[in-house]
Amino acid sequence: PSVPRHTNRLINEKSPYLLQHAHNPVDWYPWGQEAFDKAKIENKLIFLSVGYSTCHWCHVMEEESFKSKEIGDIMNEHFVCIKVDREERPDVDKVYMTFVQATSGGGGWPMSVWLTPDLKPFAGGTYFPPEDGVHRVGFRTVLLRIAEQWKENKDALLESSQRILEALRHTSEIRVQGQESPPPAKEVMDTCFQQLSRSYDEDYGGFSKSPKFPTPVNLNFLFTYWALHQTTPEGARALQMALHTLKMMAHGGIHDHIGQGFHRYSTDQHWHVPHFEKMLYDQGQLAAMYSRAFQISGDEFFADVVRDILLYVSRDLSDPVGGFYSAEDADSYPTTTSGEKREGAFCVWAAEELRALLPDPVEGATEGTTLGDVFMHHYGVEEAGNVDPMKDPHQELKGKNVLIARCSPELTAAQFGLEPGRLRALLQECRQRLSSARARRPRPHLDTKMLAAWNGLMISGFAQAGAALAEQGYVSRAAQAAAFLRTHLFDPDSGRLLRSCYRGKDNSVEQSAVPIQGFLEDYVFVIQALFDLYEASLEQGWLEWALHLQHMQDKLFWDPKGFAYFSTEAGDPSLLLRLKDDQDGAEPTPNSVTVTNLLRAACYSGHMDWVEKAGKILAAFSERLQKIPITLPEMVRATAVFHQTLKQVVICGDPQGEDTKEMLHCVRSVFSPNKVLMVADGDSAGFLYRQLPFLSSLERKDGKATAYVCSNFTCSLPVTSVQELRGMLSP
Repeated sequence: PSVPRHTNRLINEKSPYLLQHAHNPVDWYPWGQEAFDKAKIENKLIFLSVGYSTCHWCHVMEEESFKSKEIGDIMNEHFVCIKVDREERPDVDKVYMTFVQATSGGGGWPMSVWLTPDLKPFAGGTYFPPEDGVHRVGFRTVLLRIAEQWKENKDALLESSQRILEALRHTSEIRVQGQESPPPAKEVMDTCFQQLSRSYDEDYGGFSKSPKFPTPVNLNFLFTYWALHQTTPEGARALQMALHTLKMMAHGGIHDHIGQGFHRYSTDQHWHVPHFEKMLYDQGQLAAMYSRAFQISGDEFFADVVRDILLYVSRDLSDPVGGFYSAEDADSYPTTTSGEKREGAFCVWAAEELRALLPDPVEGATEGTTLGDVFMHHYGVEEAGNVDPMKDPHQELKGKNVLIARCSPELTAAQFGLEPGRLRALLQECRQRLSSARARRPRPHLDTKMLAAWNGLMISGFAQAGAALAEQGYVSRAAQAAAFLRTHLFDPDSGRLLRSCYRGKDNSVEQSAVPIQGFLEDYVFVIQALFDLYEASLEQGWLEWALHLQHMQDKLFWDPKGFAYFSTEAGDPSLLLRLKDDQDGAEPTPNSVTVTNLLRAACYSGHMDWVEKAGKILAAFSERLQKIPITLPEMVRATAVFHQTLKQVVICGDPQGEDTKEMLHCVRSVFSPNKVLMVADGDSAGFLYRQLPFLSSLERKDGKATAYVCSNFTCSLPVTSVQELRGMLSP
């Protein structure tokens, strides 16, 4: 490669996104004191650009503007330019995204914000084209206008930025409003169900027309709603909505039929043409959702999708040392000689390419049938490509096909006179051939940053899948990743989590010069993962670590005045606002998940003040939960669990004994949203016995593994039959 003409300070960073911009002619600084001091000393405005390494429009803006010497010169002359990876610094991202959304009515990445030297925002947007167009002002024009304003109207700008900050402080505050009790579960659950039901797409599943997102939080809510209303028509509809959505997604182009795993979202109503990046947090949450669908329905289709997701993550997003990488990009070079990347190039197919790869005649099928005929019929391949031009504004997918299962295996088999079992084997052979062909294409960029929060979500995915599918290998992979977190993203001296670490040379793991401390989401998702891992593995060390982290989370983030947890800890002068997220999105908001975490923590420790804290969070969000619960489906779910009281399912027995294993299998195979599982193995010196003295009074009956179902540490009569236990598990 030629020697780069420009190199800026980002060359010293570890984030793949920041390193992508290290050779721009823009004099980028990372977020930090050096940039802040320069802005103050030189009395310059700050231009803040926030994005992430697999963001398509971030790449576009870099190509058009940040690689332009002319635009770079304007930026360097008038501004101190700061680049932030939103995945490394969600705290910075959230503060300025709150501003952009409040002032422009929209948001997204790349985020472009102009700040005063004391970091107060006064202008912002998302993607800007480089030059003026018919409908949009160009980036160059915006830069020059803002520089002129700073020169001519500095005082007015400073005054305006102060007013904006005060308004943001006021509107973004979430606190308990006089009434200090959690909202009633029934009406909040029913309202949320009705709101989701109204937005549900009866034909294709999902909760909007387009674009269409996987939204695991909605599915998780629907499963819980079903579990608590199993005998009602509403309960049946909730289950049908969730299962149909999961089936349609798995058949759709959002699911990578050749390389496994799920893309970020669908650009259309049919789950067909996706935005092609693959994010770790989607894989983790969807593995858990498909595991639940299998628990509830017993349908192997869902178990197969779980295996598909976890195969993808194990193969393509796993670090040799045990952690999980963040994402794979949407864009890649179509061939090894291409000069320009295209979205989806790694995943799409031309019809003639498929015919050439699958020319074999199919024995026993209607005469003249080739493997290509069968495969192309089943996956909706068309000679001229199957992508609607309206969903391909840049013509990147012209003449190409995004695979989507258009028929059931039975229908395709009947079409060609084949047995369904034979058809499945043929399709599997075709997929393997295409996988080999795809492996010769240039791969998309891999973001090898490892984040505590997203690793937590993925550990939960592996642990829950291992428990539901009785696959010990998945539990072992979850434990390997948890051990990775304890080694590389936890500081034993301070007892605190770190946010991120990075793949180094020769399979080493690197940390940035000044490690980023963990945020609320890191604690919440890791604690949830450790509880899931304990229930799948019964290793009490994970439980002990989870309770330690919960104490630390309380210390760093709890708001004793307004209740609930702040997203960031106090004491960072560069953060203008301490916020509490109030919407479940691609990931659930941390306060939503932490309600259930606190209830589980209380069950495992006997610390009832954690139950009180859970109630205080629900009280702080009470108004939102009652008016627009659809924005917080995970917290609505937690409200039901809070009012139901968790069942402590205690199994007394030798964890290696067949009778104990049978009971554990029974508990793990039933979806029950309001239970925690523990094993009392008779080791009175063990961690659980020290936490919960009542365990010492529980005994095996007639020398057999015995189950007790307890509520608030008061236990049922002992049960030794799996059938009786199953009956006691229903919510």
